[in-house]
Order: sequence, then structure tokens, then C-alpha cells
Amino acid sequence: MKIQISVVRDGEVLAQTQADEVAALCYEQAYRQGDEIRLYCEENMYLWLQLEDSFAPALVYCYAGEFSFPIPFEEKRVCYSQKAFTGTRHLIFARCAVSQEIAARRNLALNPLDHHENNSVFPHAKANVETRGEAWFAARNAIDGNIASAGHGLYPFESWGINRREDAELTVYFGRPVRVDELVVTLRADFPHDNWWKEAEFVFSDGSKEVLHFQKSGLPQRFAVQPRTTEFVTICNMKKDETDPSPFPALTQLEVWGTEV
Repeated sequence: MKIQISVVRDGEVLAQTQADEVAALCYEQAYRQGDEIRLYCEENMYLWLQLEDSFAPALVYCYAGEFSFPIPFEEKRVCYSQKAFTGTRHLIFARCAVSQEIAARRNLALNPLDHHENNSVFPHAKANVETRGEAWFAARNAIDGNIASAGHGLYPFESWGINRREDAELTVYFGRPVRVDELVVTLRADFPHDNWWKEAEFVFSDGSKEVLHFQKSGLPQRFAVQPRTTEFVTICNMKKDETDPSPFPALTQLEVWGTEV
């Protein structure tokens, strides 16, 4: 199972490594505007992937072919740690997951490497609205693993913001069928700036639904759900607290716990 990692600038390969099952690339330059990290997988595979060494490795499902991660600068960087993508020595790492890791029950929605153009490394989050199109309110923030909820805006308080849309919805795609048995929701809780959702509906690819009821809290709220096989989950039909004067509910994190099918 061949893996290739490259750092590319304007089509020019600046550094590259290729290996079977485990690949590690040390890139010894400062990143510049237009740089990309590219991952090539010979076939569909489960990988432990770390494209930035200030992130923890994440277990993701990769489609065969190429995944490109543009190095974020300026406004695009605000949803990441200030340590991320800085300096002149960067470790980029990928390892094929072993069967015991793949089979383990885990948060199937976790992917700190997600971004708008991603269509090959799963999970992937997509929403019908992101407040003003700003990076600190992007859909990917809801699956990056960060549950800091007591503020809004710059990291570590990035979130999914809905721009006051009553019909806002966010979908997490898994890229293959998975078995889901629990949802964990962390509401943004920058009170009194924020409102909060009293309930929301969750829709699965088999057509089934769950309506969950929340507390006014910035802590993770856990809900066991009827186990089912699904390829995505959508949060929609959120009902904010009508007695709260703030118009700004938001989602800090959505966790989807379960196993592979």
C-alpha cells in the first residue's frame, strides 16, 4: 500500500517521500503563500495522518488518489493554533492503521485536516451557511476535535457559525458506511454574547432521524442513539432559546461515536 507525501509550490515539488505503509517527510523551509501538502494513496485506506506537527495524528479514511492541503495564511489561519505551520522544520507523517485500530469504537467525525475543497479524506464537513464566509466560523471547525467553547472567533474558540439562518444545516460525510451509536454535541457558550439551541434534529443516510434536547451548557452533551448504519449525519432544524435576546447560537463540536461496519 504505497503512500506518497509532497510539498508543492506553484506546481514545483519542493520535497517528497514515498514508502509502503509508513511515510515521514521532514520539510526544512518556511512555508510560503501558495504552498500545498499533497498526499497520494495507491488505494482506499485508513491512515493515521499528521500534516502539521502541532496537531495530534488523526485516524482518517482516504480515497485512492491525491489529497491536497493548502497551507493557510492570513484570515485562513485564524482557526488554527498560532504555532501551526510556522518555523523552518515541519514533520509530515502518514501510517496505515492496523486492524485493531480500525475496528475500535471511536469518534468517527474527527478530522482536524478537513477543508472546503477536500473530497477524498474523511470525515468531511459541509454546511449551507458559514457566518460571513470567515474561517473561524467554518464547518470544518465542528469536527476538528477542539471543545473549547467559552469564546468565539480566534483559535481556540473557532466554531461553526450560522449567520442567523433559520434553515442552517451541517452534514458530516464519512466516505463509506459506518455504524453509529452515540452523538456528542458541544454548544458554543460565550454567554451572554451567545444564544443556545434547545433542540436539534439529526438525519442519517438511511432516512432515520433523532431529535435531541440540550441544556444551556458549554460542556459536551452525550446522547445514546439507536445504532444504525449510515454514510452521513446532518444536524438541522435547530431551535434556539426564544427567551434569550442574543441572535447568535453556534456549534463548537459534533462527535459521532461508533465503529466500522
